[in-house]
Amino acid sequence: MTVRFYRAGDAAAVADIFNRAVSDIASRVYTPEQITAWLDGGMTAGETQVRCSDGRTVWVAVDDTGTAIAFIDLEDDGHIDMLFCQPEWTGCGVASALYRQLETTARGRGMARLYVEASELALPFFKAKGFALLHRNDFTMNGVAIHNYAMEKRLSAVTGP
Repeated sequence: MTVRFYRAGDAAAVADIFNRAVSDIASRVYTPEQITAWLDGGMTAGETQVRCSDGRTVWVAVDDTGTAIAFIDLEDDGHIDMLFCQPEWTGCGVASALYRQLETTARGRGMARLYVEASELALPFFKAKGFALLHRNDFTMNGVAIHNYAMEKRLSAVTGP
Protein backbone atom coordinates (compact mmCIF):
# COMPACT_ATOMS: atom_id res chain seq x y z
CA MET A 1 0.00 0.00 0.00
CA THR A 2 1.21 3.48 -0.90
CA VAL A 3 -0.10 6.91 0.10
CA ARG A 4 0.02 9.62 -2.55
CA PHE A 5 -1.71 12.85 -3.47
CA TYR A 6 -5.09 12.78 -5.20
CA ARG A 7 -5.05 13.02 -8.99
CA ALA A 8 -7.92 14.03 -11.28
CA GLY A 9 -8.02 10.47 -12.61
CA ASP A 10 -8.90 9.25 -9.10
CA ALA A 11 -12.34 10.89 -9.06
CA ALA A 12 -14.40 7.82 -10.01
CA ALA A 13 -12.49 5.53 -7.62
CA VAL A 14 -12.76 8.02 -4.75
CA ALA A 15 -16.49 8.40 -5.37
CA ASP A 16 -16.82 4.62 -5.30
CA ILE A 17 -14.87 4.42 -2.03
CA PHE A 18 -17.20 6.98 -0.44
CA ASN A 19 -20.37 5.31 -1.72
CA ARG A 20 -19.29 1.80 -0.69
CA ALA A 21 -18.01 2.91 2.71
CA VAL A 22 -21.27 4.65 3.57
CA SER A 23 -23.54 1.92 2.19
CA ASP A 24 -21.54 -1.09 3.43
CA ILE A 25 -19.62 0.02 6.53
CA ALA A 26 -21.77 2.78 8.03
CA SER A 27 -24.81 0.52 7.79
CA ARG A 28 -23.38 -1.32 10.81
CA VAL A 29 -24.44 1.55 13.07
CA TYR A 30 -26.81 3.75 11.08
CA THR A 31 -30.32 2.81 9.97
CA PRO A 32 -31.20 2.16 6.31
CA GLU A 33 -33.07 5.48 6.27
CA GLN A 34 -30.00 7.31 7.59
CA ILE A 35 -27.75 5.65 4.99
CA THR A 36 -30.15 6.63 2.20
CA ALA A 37 -30.25 10.22 3.46
CA TRP A 38 -26.45 10.35 3.79
CA LEU A 39 -25.88 9.01 0.29
CA ASP A 40 -28.75 10.97 -1.32
CA GLY A 41 -28.09 9.26 -4.63
CA GLY A 42 -24.38 8.78 -4.00
CA MET A 43 -21.32 10.84 -4.81
CA THR A 44 -20.46 11.09 -8.50
CA ALA A 45 -17.02 11.33 -10.09
CA GLY A 46 -17.81 14.90 -11.15
CA GLU A 47 -18.80 15.95 -7.63
CA THR A 48 -15.68 14.26 -6.30
CA GLN A 49 -13.44 16.09 -8.74
CA VAL A 50 -14.94 19.46 -7.80
CA ARG A 51 -14.65 18.76 -4.08
CA CYS A 52 -11.11 17.38 -4.25
CA SER A 53 -9.94 20.31 -6.37
CA ASP A 54 -11.25 23.14 -4.17
CA GLY A 55 -7.93 23.84 -2.43
CA ARG A 56 -8.00 21.10 0.18
CA THR A 57 -5.20 18.53 0.28
CA VAL A 58 -6.35 14.99 -0.49
CA TRP A 59 -4.33 11.82 -0.10
CA VAL A 60 -5.25 8.49 -1.64
CA ALA A 61 -4.04 5.09 -0.50
CA VAL A 62 -3.48 2.68 -3.37
CA ASP A 63 -2.80 -1.03 -3.30
CA ASP A 64 0.07 -2.78 -5.07
CA THR A 65 -1.81 -2.65 -8.39
CA GLY A 66 -2.38 1.12 -8.10
CA THR A 67 -6.07 0.77 -7.25
CA ALA A 68 -7.41 3.43 -4.88
CA ILE A 69 -8.54 1.84 -1.61
CA ALA A 70 -9.02 4.80 0.77
CA PHE A 71 -8.70 8.57 1.00
CA ILE A 72 -8.49 11.44 3.49
CA ASP A 73 -8.56 15.21 3.13
CA LEU A 74 -7.29 18.25 5.01
CA GLU A 75 -8.71 21.75 4.62
CA ASP A 76 -6.54 24.81 5.21
CA ASP A 77 -8.11 25.49 8.61
CA GLY A 78 -7.31 22.02 9.96
CA HIS A 79 -10.69 20.47 9.18
CA ILE A 80 -10.77 16.80 8.18
CA ASP A 81 -13.91 16.49 6.09
CA MET A 82 -13.52 12.99 4.67
CA LEU A 83 -11.85 9.73 5.63
CA PHE A 84 -13.26 6.70 3.86
CA CYS A 85 -11.96 3.23 3.09
CA GLN A 86 -13.11 0.39 0.84
CA PRO A 87 -14.92 -2.12 3.09
CA GLU A 88 -12.48 -4.94 2.38
CA TRP A 89 -9.56 -2.75 3.52
CA THR A 90 -10.95 -1.69 6.90
CA GLY A 91 -8.92 -2.79 9.87
CA CYS A 92 -5.73 -3.16 7.79
CA GLY A 93 -3.99 0.06 8.89
CA VAL A 94 -4.83 2.00 5.74
CA ALA A 95 -6.74 4.78 7.55
CA SER A 96 -3.91 5.08 10.08
CA ALA A 97 -1.33 5.45 7.30
CA LEU A 98 -3.42 8.17 5.69
CA TYR A 99 -3.90 9.93 9.01
CA ARG A 100 -0.16 9.86 9.78
CA GLN A 101 0.51 11.61 6.46
CA LEU A 102 -2.18 14.19 7.20
CA GLU A 103 -0.90 14.97 10.69
CA THR A 104 2.70 15.20 9.52
CA THR A 105 1.61 17.69 6.87
CA ALA A 106 -0.52 19.67 9.33
CA ARG A 107 2.40 19.96 11.74
CA GLY A 108 4.70 20.98 8.89
CA ARG A 109 2.26 23.74 8.01
CA GLY A 110 2.24 24.96 11.61
CA MET A 111 -1.41 24.11 12.23
CA ALA A 112 -2.33 24.33 15.90
CA ARG A 113 -5.43 22.15 15.68
CA LEU A 114 -7.18 19.47 13.66
CA TYR A 115 -10.92 18.98 13.89
CA VAL A 116 -13.49 16.60 12.48
CA GLU A 117 -17.16 15.67 12.61
CA ALA A 118 -16.70 11.93 13.12
CA SER A 119 -19.33 9.35 12.33
CA GLU A 120 -20.30 6.76 14.90
CA LEU A 121 -17.80 4.37 13.30
CA ALA A 122 -14.99 6.93 13.05
CA LEU A 123 -15.33 8.05 16.69
CA PRO A 124 -13.08 5.30 18.14
CA PHE A 125 -10.51 5.82 15.37
CA PHE A 126 -10.13 9.52 16.10
CA LYS A 127 -10.13 8.94 19.87
CA ALA A 128 -7.22 6.52 19.35
CA LYS A 129 -5.40 9.25 17.42
CA GLY A 130 -5.65 11.65 20.36
CA PHE A 131 -8.76 13.61 19.42
CA ALA A 132 -10.96 14.91 22.22
CA LEU A 133 -14.71 14.56 21.99
CA LEU A 134 -16.32 18.01 22.13
CA HIS A 135 -20.00 17.08 21.71
CA ARG A 136 -22.49 15.03 19.76
CA ASN A 137 -24.11 16.78 16.79
CA ASP A 138 -27.74 15.81 16.23
CA PHE A 139 -29.11 17.11 12.95
CA THR A 140 -31.40 16.34 10.05
CA MET A 141 -30.06 15.28 6.67
CA ASN A 142 -32.55 15.09 3.81
CA GLY A 143 -35.37 14.92 6.33
CA VAL A 144 -33.84 12.13 8.44
CA ALA A 145 -32.43 12.51 11.96
CA ILE A 146 -28.75 11.52 12.12
CA HIS A 147 -25.72 12.35 14.26
CA ASN A 148 -21.96 12.65 14.36
CA TYR A 149 -19.38 13.87 16.85
CA ALA A 150 -17.41 17.11 16.94
CA MET A 151 -13.81 16.28 17.87
CA GLU A 152 -10.51 18.13 17.91
CA LYS A 153 -6.84 17.55 18.46
CA ARG A 154 -4.52 20.31 19.60
CA LEU A 155 -1.23 19.83 17.81
CA SER A 156 0.80 22.36 19.77
CA ALA A 157 0.63 20.22 22.91
CA VAL A 158 1.12 16.87 21.19
CA THR A 159 4.43 15.39 20.07
CA GLY A 160 3.36 12.51 17.84
CA PRO A 161 0.51 11.16 15.70
